[in-house]
Amino acid sequence: MDGSSQSVLDLSAASPPCLELVSYNEGRVIWVHPLVIPAYVAAGSAFVFATRYFFSHIRSISETDEPIIESDGAATRAEATSETKTRVQILGGSTIYSFRLTRLLCVLVLLGLSAVTFFTDASKPAEHPFPSGTHDRFHVAKRAWLEFALCLTYLYAALLATLSVTAKPKVALTTTRHLTVLLLATFAVYGYRDIWPLATFTSSPVDQNEDSLLWAKVTILGVTSIVIPLTVPRQYIPYDLKNPAEVPDPSQVASIFSLATYCFLDSIVFLAYRIPHLSIDLLPPLADYDSATNLISKSFKHLDPFSGSPRRHVFWGIMKIYSREYITLGFLVFAKVLATFFGPVGIKGLLGYIESHGEGAALRPWFWIALLFLGPVISTLTMQRYMFITTGLLVQAEAIFTQLVFEHALRIRLIAEVSEGKATSENGDSAIATPHTASVSAADTAVNGGEGPSADNQGAKVPSPLPEDTAGRDAKGSNLIGKINNLVTSDLSNLTEGRDFVYDVVQIPLQTAICVWLLYSYLGWSAFVGMACTVILFPVPGMVAQMSQTVQEQATAQTDARVQIVTETMSVLRMVKMFGWEPKMDERVAKKRAEELKLLKKKQLLWLANNIINYFIPILTMIVTFGTYTAIMKQELRPSTAFSSLAIFTMLSDQFHRIFFAAPRMIQAKISMDRITDFLHNTELLDKYTATDEPVGVRMQNDDNRNVIGFGNASFTWANDDVTTGTMTPSRRRFILRIDDELVFKKGCFNIIIGPTGSGKTSLLMGLLGELHFVPLSVGSWYNLPREGGVAYAAQESWVQNETIKANIVFGAAYDEARYNKVIYQCGLKRDLSLFDAGDNTEVGEKGLTLSGGQKARITLARAVYSSAETILLDDVLAALDVHTARWIVEKCFKGDLLRGRTVLLVTHNVAIASPIADYVVSLGINGTIASRGTVSDALGKDEKLKAMLAEEEREIEEDDKEIDSKDPDTEIQPKRDGKLIVAEEVELGHVTWDSMKLFLSSLANPYGIPFWLTFFGGLLLCDIAMSLQTWWMGHWAEQYDIVASPSQVHISFYLGIYVAILIFSLVVYATGCTAYVYGSLRASTAIHRKLVRSILGTNLRWLDTTPTSRVIARCTQDIHAVDTDVAESFLDVATLFINMAIKLVAIVILTPIFLLPGVLLAVMGIWCARVYMKAQISVKREMSNAKAPVLGNFGAAIAGLTSIRAYGAQLAFRQESHVRLERYVRASRAFYNLNRQAYALRFRLAVLWVNFRIEILGAVFSAALAAYMVYVPGSSNSSSNIGFSLNMAVTFSGAILWWVIVLNDFEVHGNSLERIKAYIDIEQEPKASKEGIPPAYWPASGDLRVDNLSARYSTEGPDVLHNLSFHINSGERVGIVGRTGSGKSSLALALLRCILTEGNVYYDGLPMRSVNLDSLRSNITIIPQMPELLSGSLRENLDPFGQYDDATLNSALRAAGFFSLQDNSDENQFTLDSGISGGGGNLSVGQRQIVALARAIVRGSKLLILDEATSAIDYQTDAIIQSSLRHELKDDVTLLTIAHRLQTIMDADKVMVLDAGNIVEFDKPSELLKKKEGLFRSLVEESNDKDALYALVRK
Repeated sequence: MDGSSQSVLDLSAASPPCLELVSYNEGRVIWVHPLVIPAYVAAGSAFVFATRYFFSHIRSISETDEPIIESDGAATRAEATSETKTRVQILGGSTIYSFRLTRLLCVLVLLGLSAVTFFTDASKPAEHPFPSGTHDRFHVAKRAWLEFALCLTYLYAALLATLSVTAKPKVALTTTRHLTVLLLATFAVYGYRDIWPLATFTSSPVDQNEDSLLWAKVTILGVTSIVIPLTVPRQYIPYDLKNPAEVPDPSQVASIFSLATYCFLDSIVFLAYRIPHLSIDLLPPLADYDSATNLISKSFKHLDPFSGSPRRHVFWGIMKIYSREYITLGFLVFAKVLATFFGPVGIKGLLGYIESHGEGAALRPWFWIALLFLGPVISTLTMQRYMFITTGLLVQAEAIFTQLVFEHALRIRLIAEVSEGKATSENGDSAIATPHTASVSAADTAVNGGEGPSADNQGAKVPSPLPEDTAGRDAKGSNLIGKINNLVTSDLSNLTEGRDFVYDVVQIPLQTAICVWLLYSYLGWSAFVGMACTVILFPVPGMVAQMSQTVQEQATAQTDARVQIVTETMSVLRMVKMFGWEPKMDERVAKKRAEELKLLKKKQLLWLANNIINYFIPILTMIVTFGTYTAIMKQELRPSTAFSSLAIFTMLSDQFHRIFFAAPRMIQAKISMDRITDFLHNTELLDKYTATDEPVGVRMQNDDNRNVIGFGNASFTWANDDVTTGTMTPSRRRFILRIDDELVFKKGCFNIIIGPTGSGKTSLLMGLLGELHFVPLSVGSWYNLPREGGVAYAAQESWVQNETIKANIVFGAAYDEARYNKVIYQCGLKRDLSLFDAGDNTEVGEKGLTLSGGQKARITLARAVYSSAETILLDDVLAALDVHTARWIVEKCFKGDLLRGRTVLLVTHNVAIASPIADYVVSLGINGTIASRGTVSDALGKDEKLKAMLAEEEREIEEDDKEIDSKDPDTEIQPKRDGKLIVAEEVELGHVTWDSMKLFLSSLANPYGIPFWLTFFGGLLLCDIAMSLQTWWMGHWAEQYDIVASPSQVHISFYLGIYVAILIFSLVVYATGCTAYVYGSLRASTAIHRKLVRSILGTNLRWLDTTPTSRVIARCTQDIHAVDTDVAESFLDVATLFINMAIKLVAIVILTPIFLLPGVLLAVMGIWCARVYMKAQISVKREMSNAKAPVLGNFGAAIAGLTSIRAYGAQLAFRQESHVRLERYVRASRAFYNLNRQAYALRFRLAVLWVNFRIEILGAVFSAALAAYMVYVPGSSNSSSNIGFSLNMAVTFSGAILWWVIVLNDFEVHGNSLERIKAYIDIEQEPKASKEGIPPAYWPASGDLRVDNLSARYSTEGPDVLHNLSFHINSGERVGIVGRTGSGKSSLALALLRCILTEGNVYYDGLPMRSVNLDSLRSNITIIPQMPELLSGSLRENLDPFGQYDDATLNSALRAAGFFSLQDNSDENQFTLDSGISGGGGNLSVGQRQIVALARAIVRGSKLLILDEATSAIDYQTDAIIQSSLRHELKDDVTLLTIAHRLQTIMDADKVMVLDAGNIVEFDKPSELLKKKEGLFRSLVEESNDKDALYALVRK
């Protein structure tokens, strides 16, 4: 080629690739020089901007049809002025804008400095002048060209910085990110050229000839590329641009530094430190991406089969939703793993430098010291971000799954089935949640307020993604409601435990591989010998883990059994107390508890063995490795090799520990996800959600008839089972409702449905509502219930929410005062409300416990009447009412204007009362078929039994027509108090109280006291001393190679022998101390559980009335589980780490006394940070726990009233209420998990986020300062072994401070469970049993009852409900007790049982009741309440819970109670003693439950029997049979007290007691009362139309 001067790219240059402008003759180039890299980044940024602009411009042209109109100049200037005024706010506020302006100024300064450098270099003579002819054009130095490229880069950066403060928000945000990347790339180039050489002995900064200009550039670049991006607040970007949050969550606007270090929580933490308690209102606001609406819109399309999700496992749905987050987590774990090796590498390099005295060292000591500092800092920062993301996913997933299960539960068919065995929960956690804070009001209860269009049950087949062959298989034979509750409690807890699978999948293999590689590089092939030893011994911990898993499964089963018994006992605690079953129930629970603790002991001993093995194997591996390295490979064991390898072996052993720890949790999480998936895909749903080949009904073809209500050739079952399988057994009955031909109810009229108990009257209404499975009988089968005008429903078992009476009636509809008052009047509630201090603002309590059965029934009726629904379904609402009240309802309500013109379907036994309003009557037979239909006369003509029943009822109505106090007073409702009943959940202030801690600690040491503490603490202390001595001995061994003349003079066997001896000693003392603790913790678990159960069993009814059952169950399940596991484990960790921390500090001070003060200061600062933090964390923990209860309360309330909710179409309102409660819980849980989370590392305890970073930084500074002192300070110990030992102690000391703070916080957090238990141990108690209170063995020999001046009240501050009652009832007498609601009938029954506070004297068979122990008294008196409580299990277990009687006795009691009169001769419908009873008796009608309760009372054989409205839900014919049985089956010495509204029931009693307002108005024989001319009882009879028959009954 010619000699012209050119620049070319020489790829064959032998010199290192760099970018230089040189002469053609040298053939060297500049295009790969490091200083040109920023220019490439700038060019790439410009290309991205140009590409985005091009495509956005093309898109805007294609989407815009209108021509662009040039704006007027003045208008443009005005708009510009207006935009300038608001720009600061639009771009994020003054703070963000100031940061951006600052960066713009810095970039301009950089541009100026670079220009100065360029012109300076350009003015210098060229190093390589160009050939002749080109000197005038290219007379520049190579450096000038590079500076020119940097000038262009800074010029582009200035343009980006300008746009960041002038462009629109979206463009400004993008340019800010491009600018950060560009400046960071430039800083990285300078860091590589000019900062890195400072850490070496062999290099110097490349650009040092720039002198001060270089460091000015580096400083400004550091500020603009690192400091400003890390500290500038982030601009708030709404999750939903259409609905931004009014106040964003601090985490959404916090700077990167604040987010990484959790400084955005500083204000919350220090506020909590200053005030007694941090309430939920003071917590950060809910982030918009955590709102229920946004979570549902993001997730349901991937999870919910009815929101478009494909049929797949929910795991894949979660992966789809959070794919980006999980990828980020993988990278964070990768970075964290790499950072953890900075420590061992730093120790190796630093000790190697000291050993060689710096000879041949390439890197300066401060670099290795910096690694010791940066390792924990970077590891902590990456884990902080990892934890922030995972805790966010945890909170969101918990909310998503809770709402997902809730919404799917609104679609399921509730099946009253029984388990094949005992129903159990999944683990020891809370098994069954009970609604106790539900306060939901339906938002639109009348018209189209529910699931969707009005074709719910009108025959239209609704498409569903679920094929029928997979629907309905899950609920069979299981407690479905209990399972649903478990899904949102224990299963969600399992998902929480297994959420760190990404951490395990990435870290375990990666860290293991790096450990093996480093060990090989340090120790050669001896590392593989050690690994082989580990592999050989690996099955040993595996066998122990397998044994632990087996024991864990057995323990879980025993825990489930104990929880089941505790849950059932607490659910029916009122019945337990009334029957005097407390000692037997306590004994039963204690027996289950002993079996559970026996397995818990095995589990903890296996845990101890596993700890010892997992500690022994890594130490043995080190011994084998170092022995091979020194004895066989003949290598010198230097301190640098020993201590760095020691750290790596520790890391390797942690991975083995984690495998055994993480695997069971991931398996359990997988099982729980399987259960959720199974629930979503295989639970039986209502027919309208299930796709079938057969239509679920036929829409009426004639538009005039499309709104008919009725059936055509239809049959219904309670479950979608194959009726031809032949699998029904006596223990698994199946009821079929069958409607042949057509049954059409009259529109706008009263339709009455009658029939004997168990004939299917309720099932008929359920079939119309679509709650039952429809089985067509022919091609034209159909059923129809129009929804357009709204449907209202009043269940037989009245459903009320734990809200005020007013809220229960209005039920979310628009409040109309006139209509509301009319409803109150017509439903006969005015007088009832006047009896309450707060009137209609009175809270009804859990399950309406403040109301009588009649009051609940009328409130349920009032809700239906108040609604604007055109169709009203009433299920035996008159059953719980006395005759007068029932007549009032019929006359005032059913015949009133509010129901006029509305279609009413009324199920009733009160045929005589209801017949005057009946326009159409349907009568059912006992086999579930239609016996007759038409008018009342038609029904009577076809059913002689019905005709006789009607005549009997009419006589009773005449008797009761003038009942005492029959007028409904025109009493004004004057609220006096707020009506609150349920006591708010207790929230303690500050730290956990000493009394609560003392409860555990005293139980732990009892009865050994000081010897226990000496053994426990002594074992831990000696173990830690031995472990520190092991580390020192290792360094001492390695130091010998520097002392002796030849390595062969080091006696390897001696040093190994001493090391092994120390190891064995540490294992022995550790096992001794921990074994003592294991037995102590078992003693504590036994004692605390016994105290709690006995306290609750021994409390009074008033406490039970004001305390929701769910809270009681939570104490006996969740909190006891915490005592068994979390409290015991965390206290052991507190003691272990405190001693460990103290020993490490002593070891450091021995070698470097000057670090005593810094060490103590570090400990004090760490503890201070922890105390500040823990006060906030405990407050938030309490608020989170209290916020969780309403979520479960709403859930439980919805499930309990699911039929009513669906009937009213109120699903949407309950969904919205669930959203509100979930968001409150998410708000608290976000704050809690930001402060604290569960992590699985080292001790696998809590890792505290806020305090974690602060203590890690303090520890890193301490370790680095100690290393720097020992290396650089003259006179300090410069022995490499001493330095290695000190660094090891320093690192573990700082880590011990962190972990001690963590476990101390853990112990205090779990101490909240102790606090809650202690509060329930100290509740008010009934008198305890004593030897003096044991009655004689013969007592009671008779049923004689004498009462003198008996007064009673429900609480010490409450008014008397009974006033100086005195009467005498002889043994064997039958006494009827009558009176209106509130007259004191039930209070008298409770007073006789001493369930309420009493004054006066009561003598039972001659003994004063006050002198008799309560259990003896109540076990000899039997009461049957109006709403009986049954247990899940067999009929036999309900009659005889403790197995005391034979089958003949039980069958005789059933026969006497009239149970068999309810059954026909069909084998399929026969109940036997082995027949299953679902929880609460859900598979029985209310009447059948009352009969079972009556039979149970007969079995007990008490001398005093009290029937409290015990036959109110039973038809008249069955009631007559029962009364006849009671007259003939009971022994002559059994005294019977009958509280009844039906006077027919008590007309032949020996005596009649009339109560009014807690006073006895009349009490005598009926014959004597009839002799009183002015007597109230006689006036009733005289005014009756059938007084002759009544007189005849009395004479008879």
